[in-house]
Amino acid sequence: MTNDDVLDCFREAGALLEGHFILSSGRRSPVFLQKALVFSQPELAERLCKALAKKVTDTFGKIDVVAGPAVGGIIPGYELARQLGCRSIFAERVDGELQFRRGFSIAEGEKILIAEDIVTTGLSFRETVVALGKLPGEVVGGSCVIDRSNGRADVGCKLVSLAQVDFPDYDPDDLPDELKALPPVKPGSRGLA
Repeated sequence: MTNDDVLDCFREAGALLEGHFILSSGRRSPVFLQKALVFSQPELAERLCKALAKKVTDTFGKIDVVAGPAVGGIIPGYELARQLGCRSIFAERVDGELQFRRGFSIAEGEKILIAEDIVTTGLSFRETVVALGKLPGEVVGGSCVIDRSNGRADVGCKLVSLAQVDFPDYDPDDLPDELKALPPVKPGSRGLA
């Protein structure tokens, strides 16, 4: 699957948005990927994660557990695990830090892959690496459907992405005139109560 094929899946779902968006990181962008619209359609999630599973297997070999951060890593993590024939677990925020709860466990020696939907700054990814560091098993690497940082984000481990894009993003105090002219919208979920 090429970058264009992946973005076509987002277009098909009406999930490639243009305007003035406040990203989870607080930065601003004229493009937003509304991944919830893509992952609400099982056939699109399957198509994307099947292609990602092939890249993951080619890079990391056999995976025992796919682990992702809630909320963005739950559906792609589950579908990726289904394609890889392994378990899927997720971490959730408790008192400001990601933790694996709900009886999720990892055995000594299990190969763990972190899964996310989209990587922008890598913050959720790094937090998942820290949470997994408190458990047995070996984090072999990470995966995402789209690396919005185009390979620049520090995710705390080796990252395999199905697509890499380089959409512009800006500090809110240094916006280009075309963004200043549009009202900002925050379509993401981080920071919502």
